Amino acid sequence: MAVQSWTEILKSSKKTALIHDGKRKIHYLFTDGKEMAEEYDLKTDELIVRKWRHKSTLGAQGQWTVEVGEPLASPVASPDSDVIKENCSNPVFMRKDTKTSFQWRIRNLPYPKDVFSVSVDPSERHIIIKTSNKKYYKKFSIPDLDRSQLPLDGSALSFTHANNTLIVSYKKPKEVLTLEQELLKELQKLKGTAEGDVDCKTQ
Repeated sequence: MAVQSWTEILKSSKKTALIHDGKRKIHYLFTDGKEMAEEYDLKTDELIVRKWRHKSTLGAQGQWTVEVGEPLASPVASPDSDVIKENCSNPVFMRKDTKTSFQWRIRNLPYPKDVFSVSVDPSERHIIIKTSNKKYYKKFSIPDLDRSQLPLDGSALSFTHANNTLIVSYKKPKEVLTLEQELLKELQKLKGTAEGDVDCKTQ
């Protein structure tokens, strides 16, 4: 039932499409004022970016938060400035899905694979990554499953480690695959304007 209600929310949102740089960019405006922006590869139809923006309690536009794709780059500080910036050797956590799996990559983790433990906490609805050497700990949810109120299944979880990068995969349940296919068909019907066109078509 929850999957259905998320589908209805998506369908009833105001959508604007833009084709640019080999990508289909979709902007969603929901009835509660939230915004979602997605970018799909035109050749493969794979989701590259998904980000959200919420209005503040006073109605001001908030900052975009990235759900899928590279984290938003913070402003680059000049070497002479006193701005404290993140060490580039710190672990970098990002989500990059495939057609059949939700996938997260954590770069800059130079430990052997047997140090890592990846598990599901069904009651808290989180995936937990930890290391036996206590050098890294991360707890995160899968918003797609939360929105559709689908349970977390430990057997859908797997991980691998190569080139100092931990790759965690969670096989998408059939309900999510069906929803994504339906949404893609819907998005392909949208008349995408090329960048520079003023009259963005909405649905």
